[in-house]
Amino acid sequence: MKTIKDSVHDHIEVDGVARALLDTPEVQRLRHITQLGTASLVYPSANHTRFEHSLGVYHNACEALDHLGIEGENAEKVRAAAILHDVGHGPFSHNLEPLTHRRTGKYHDDVHELFERGTIGEVLREHDIAPHEVADLVAGDGQYGQIVSGELDVDRMDYLVRDAHHTGVPYGTIDHARLLRELTFDDDGELVLDEGNVQTAESLLVARALMTPTVYGHHVARISKAMLRQAGERLLDTTETSAGELRRMDDHDLLSTLRNTETTAELARRFDHRDLFKRAVWAEYDDVPDHLLAAEHEDIRGWELEIADEAGVDVGEVILDVPGDPSMQESSTRVLVNGEARRLDEQSPLVQALQSAQQAQWRLGVYAPAEATDQVRSAVVRTLDIEESALVSEVGAGLHATLDQFAEGA
Repeated sequence: MKTIKDSVHDHIEVDGVARALLDTPEVQRLRHITQLGTASLVYPSANHTRFEHSLGVYHNACEALDHLGIEGENAEKVRAAAILHDVGHGPFSHNLEPLTHRRTGKYHDDVHELFERGTIGEVLREHDIAPHEVADLVAGDGQYGQIVSGELDVDRMDYLVRDAHHTGVPYGTIDHARLLRELTFDDDGELVLDEGNVQTAESLLVARALMTPTVYGHHVARISKAMLRQAGERLLDTTETSAGELRRMDDHDLLSTLRNTETTAELARRFDHRDLFKRAVWAEYDDVPDHLLAAEHEDIRGWELEIADEAGVDVGEVILDVPGDPSMQESSTRVLVNGEARRLDEQSPLVQALQSAQQAQWRLGVYAPAEATDQVRSAVVRTLDIEESALVSEVGAGLHATLDQFAEGA
């Protein structure tokens, strides 16, 4: 057994197969992948890693297994899945995942191939555990997979608290100990919260809803992520680096490669010096034409070229950032009410209000160097069929402007 001091959960005891997995190269690599990607450019203390988060998820999984009475081989598989659930992440966590997924068809939780070969597979087989079964749990498959990846998973019960702790914002504070204690399986084998826990489930969604605009969707984090994705795409398009190789880099590998590649060196310099693009356009959901909301990646690249040409700026100095439709996965969490498992968004008026608020917080962004924002803004109006009056100004960017008081400005 190994005891590790953790900033969130105090002492974490790692034993069994998880202890053996802890020192594999694949898990140790997570020490060099930041949990929040580029958010440290907004919140300087947000330098925690996927490694410590994985330990926290393991700790939560152990607590959940004890409460649910799951023992033996099934428990060991869940513990293995918890400690391994993030080893498929590429550099800067989720930031480059859309890019690598388009070229490999794999998301970070598609880890079957990774588990079958290499050190992880050897350790699992030494403990008489089939690697593909652990990979299935990471993907959320089966009854016990819900513990690791689902609406009530131990993953978000760690990252909300950990991200709030390291950014210094109070919004991710949840009673994760109670959430873990109140987990149960209904008659259909679905992981739900026990009777009397509607408010407990609501607290999880409130925390997620507040952390999204404050941390995960902060405009500086979005701009820096978009610049990093642009640099990653340029790297793949202009060098022999493959998407598969990019997926297995850590943060330091990627930045070093970008700095030493002619076509990406300038973006790397901007990233290193926090000389980021600025918002030329910041538009609300209802003011964005449907064809933009449904745009594919190639359409977005094409519009970027048109805007750059119209604005008279260099190709690559315009980034069009169109988030996906607002969604709140946790709203489908089920809670027992009078013995019946009910969806939280059908039971809770508060959750319905949070869903509406999430759409109100949605923004389309167009980013450019500071000296080019005015001409890019005008070009967007002419090119994308967005009314000038609909564009949110830099000063009056609603909730985002208010939240900037808690972080560094762009």
